[in-house]
Amino acid sequence: MFLDPYHTPVGAGFRISAQQASDFAKRVAGDFNPIHDAGARRFCVPGDLLFALVLSRFGLSLHMDFRFRSMVGDGVALSLAENEAGLLVVRDEEGKQYLEVDRKGDTNLDVTAIEAFTRCYVAFSGKNFPHVLKPLLEARGVMFNPKRPLVIYDSMGFSLDRLDLVAPSLELVDSSLEVIGKRGDVRLEFRITDRGQPVGSGSKKLVVSGLSDYDPAAMDDIVAEFYRLKSAYESAG
Repeated sequence: MFLDPYHTPVGAGFRISAQQASDFAKRVAGDFNPIHDAGARRFCVPGDLLFALVLSRFGLSLHMDFRFRSMVGDGVALSLAENEAGLLVVRDEEGKQYLEVDRKGDTNLDVTAIEAFTRCYVAFSGKNFPHVLKPLLEARGVMFNPKRPLVIYDSMGFSLDRLDLVAPSLELVDSSLEVIGKRGDVRLEFRITDRGQPVGSGSKKLVVSGLSDYDPAAMDDIVAEFYRLKSAYESAG
């Protein structure tokens, strides 16, 4: 399984170390958000890794909605199970919930189709910054705190017309930013295709905290640092 390097089974559950999470973010998602660095003070596991683990365990359903309730830290013991309400839930040993998933319709358990969809979604999701977020923030004249950038994965969902996917891909079709005081709600709408044919659609919501006036020089520095880290990682690999 391609996710084996990015989590460690423990009994009926699993743990994700900071290094495993960081490797997944960089290798699979192309995500260099410093909050996913192994040594980050405010480290958290990428939501896309939890998304991927849910699909690998329970399969790909025609309709799925993911709601992220809290951020997962380094090495937290987690379980993934279906609760009495029919929701798939990621929680820790104290019962704290980190992710809830509602699913409807048929389910495909074929590992090849699941991996193909997982990889294309995660690659799409990893391009949130700077490709999508920077132009949205600039257009609205706001930005996150350059010293403490915080962009939280709130939720995502998708609907598929069929599940026998071979070479799926995702394409951004619309994006918006609603500013509410110091908070910004970002919505990304995407189209899902397979071998050039439309097979579904979905949306993703992000929350940007600590908004302030847009500072072009500060944003340019953040983008430059993103590409510096990306280049250094790829050179080292």
